[in-house]
Amino acid sequence: PVMLSNGQMMVGLNEQGLVHDFYYPYVGLENLTNARSVHHKIGVWVDGIFSWVDSGEWDVHVNVDSDALISIISMNNPKIGVHIDISDFVDQEVNAFVRRLNVTNTQDKARDVRVFMHQVFQISHSGRADTAMFVPDANYLLDYKGRCALLIYGHTDDKQSFDQYCVGNYGIEGKEGTFKDAEDGELAGNAVEHGGVDSVIRFQLPLDGRETRSIDYWIIAAASQFDCEAIHEDFLKAGMESREYAQKKYWHEWLGIAANGLHSVDKKYLELAKKSLMVIKAHSDKRGGVLASGDSSIFNYGRDYYCYCWPRDGAYAMWPLIRLGYKDEPRRFFEFCRDTLNTRGGYLMHKYQPDRAIGSTWHPLVHDNRKELAIQEDETAIVLIMLGEYYDYSKDKEFVLSVYSTLIQPMANFMTGFIDEATNLPHASYDLWEEKFLTNSYTCATVEYGLRRAADFADLFDYPDDSVRWRKIAEQIHQSMQLQFDPDKQSYRKGYILQPDGSLKFDNTVDISSLYGMVMYARLPLDDPTIISTAQAVERYLTNPEPQGGIFRYENDYYMRKGENRSPNPWFVCTLWLAQYYVQAKQVDKARALVEWTLGLTMSSGILSEQIEPANGSPVGVAPLVCRHAEYINTVLDLAGTE
Repeated sequence: PVMLSNGQMMVGLNEQGLVHDFYYPYVGLENLTNARSVHHKIGVWVDGIFSWVDSGEWDVHVNVDSDALISIISMNNPKIGVHIDISDFVDQEVNAFVRRLNVTNTQDKARDVRVFMHQVFQISHSGRADTAMFVPDANYLLDYKGRCALLIYGHTDDKQSFDQYCVGNYGIEGKEGTFKDAEDGELAGNAVEHGGVDSVIRFQLPLDGRETRSIDYWIIAAASQFDCEAIHEDFLKAGMESREYAQKKYWHEWLGIAANGLHSVDKKYLELAKKSLMVIKAHSDKRGGVLASGDSSIFNYGRDYYCYCWPRDGAYAMWPLIRLGYKDEPRRFFEFCRDTLNTRGGYLMHKYQPDRAIGSTWHPLVHDNRKELAIQEDETAIVLIMLGEYYDYSKDKEFVLSVYSTLIQPMANFMTGFIDEATNLPHASYDLWEEKFLTNSYTCATVEYGLRRAADFADLFDYPDDSVRWRKIAEQIHQSMQLQFDPDKQSYRKGYILQPDGSLKFDNTVDISSLYGMVMYARLPLDDPTIISTAQAVERYLTNPEPQGGIFRYENDYYMRKGENRSPNPWFVCTLWLAQYYVQAKQVDKARALVEWTLGLTMSSGILSEQIEPANGSPVGVAPLVCRHAEYINTVLDLAGTE
């Protein structure tokens, strides 16, 4: 529900308001704690009764401020008579995660309240080589391994530091974790441990009836203990009131860049639009990588995370920022693409780590005993398309020229050479859903438009040979696009495979991306009979028949489906793509209905999941998924343009 970030440190909070993911020193890399292990816990002891806030006894509400990336968390336990309000942020100037707790005694009598904060980090990959220790001179805990140090500290409103601590082993040698030591209200005071480690600190808060007191707690990350201490000393001098004010000021100024563009957006859509902008920003690393999702919980159900930088996802995430006047984030993203581009081939790979290393893949280099590239060509094309959008909105000629020879030329030259002469359409690669190897309709559309945008740049910078060559291939693709139309279903098909004997093996599946690609990138007229009939096919074949509604990716989609006899899961991105088509087709009421559908299925904190369960609308897949938030902003901006 909450992803907090400053472009280097990223912290994810779960439905109980507890730390679920903790990334440093990149957004999305390394995850120092994650969903595979228990999250950091918060516990309360009152007059001999103990309760963890994730025990089921607490009523927890998690939200985010719509004007700053600061959490708004409410925890209430009527059984023990304690209420806690928490605001959290990741500092924008230094790498620190801050939690500010207001603890209220909801009973009339005075009581002895003790709050326990638990930390469990896995700095080393093995989880067996970390050290955690108490540092008595400054009364903090230090968790470290190599060039990663974490300083943990907190004090009450009267500047009294935590009064007890304990460090121990976690998840090894049959040990459950040091957090268990808190449950009697007292901590043993063990001062150091190594291996798999965790720690707990205690704050003693004697509270009169109905009294509220506060705790400020922080975790600082740096390359060494001494770097952590320098930040820690500044925090002690400045106080957390001023640090929180600085965060609000930062986000106010950052959101202010978009103020003019958002001014005409319907007010009922505005809060989620601003939260969506902050979700995109939170997943944008200062070094240019744009994370698909920081939610590691998918690892419990699959083989990997979404904590990678897909060029496609990054490009889509940048689109609303470009439209709203942001320059820094898009420029860093294009530089990331330039630096990760395959220089020999001129194409982008499947996905990357935030540190620019190539990410994991399931795409083989062989298909039907033929050597093939393990790429999705649309990812290369979409970066050119988005660079064109960036120039249209920013007129930043100097930057675009700086990447002409290192990004635009090699990408466009690759795409002009990656064509099957038999069809004049792009050679097969993996589709945007990362599942099928074929000449995909959506990919054809993106390649055509990507080449047109590259040719526009060639004209701008006086490279006539490039312009003629790239525009010629784009036009050939456009003229051959009818090969992708299925006369039986009266819809643009998913795609085809060119067989060794020259025949075509068609995949006639109705896929929302085919409609979106032909409208958005192939730029086919909206009154073209093939577009009208494709839209009708999408409505007929891809609309969820169950009460929750929404749009599937394609017919019989199996991904995360609950059973053979169940409907596929509707996806937010697919539903919003159809809404964008409706806006262009001047069916505004239909578009608004799909935006309202999106609002109705958004988490209370403003987070959109990847998919929803078709019958009850519960979130499915990772949450958030960044490009879903980008498409929401794009859709409401499109709607604002109809007013």
